[in-house]
Amino acid sequence: MTETLFRDDAYLGRATAKVVRADAGGIVLQRTIFYPAGGGQPGDRGTLTWGGETIEIVDTLKDKETGDIIHVPASGAALPENDREVRLDLDWPRRYAHMRMHTCLHLLCAVVDGAVTGGQISTEKGRLDFNLAQSPDKEALNVALNRLIADNLPVTSRWIEDAELAANPDMVRTLSVKPPMGTGRVRVIDIAGADSQPCGGTHVRATGEIGPVRIGKIENKGKQNRRINILFEG
Repeated sequence: MTETLFRDDAYLGRATAKVVRADAGGIVLQRTIFYPAGGGQPGDRGTLTWGGETIEIVDTLKDKETGDIIHVPASGAALPENDREVRLDLDWPRRYAHMRMHTCLHLLCAVVDGAVTGGQISTEKGRLDFNLAQSPDKEALNVALNRLIADNLPVTSRWIEDAELAANPDMVRTLSVKPPMGTGRVRVIDIAGADSQPCGGTHVRATGEIGPVRIGKIENKGKQNRRINILFEG
């Protein structure tokens, strides 16, 4: 299983690692700073460099059976040999935008009282679908969300045992995406005084880093489903 450096430090933009294998299925490293697509957050992009060779990584995925993280090279790219040490460089602006929006969506959970039925993150916007009978007040949400951002609340992570999560099912806000379990422990993201929920994604250190946002469309996606869109301002 690939060691996930991004779980301990989401701000690592560069690292080195050894190649476990590289073939038509992609490149597996013994450790990585690249986040694999999951939980609504896209897989990271960037480059791998070794010797005089630099290749583009166009996506990052997770093998659900082995736990390996697959770095997907651009079509026709050269592949490093096994045991070769490579340098990893993230497309940092893209990753950081994902971090800001992911944390923002956790704040949205703090101001909307409903279970999450779906979500998606991109560099310019994000959205969550909530199990709600009626649409919430858009302007009130906008004010509440930006207030929590401006409060610059610290964002931290901790680990709990699977059994503790099983005993506290209300910690899980997402109905469509299960928290990453099976290793005996689960990572929890805490936003001081606002939100606490299991999450394997990458986040900023404080809510002030998100910057101002605005609530976009609130859409009806079914009898009990409301989609709330968020966009970065500026």
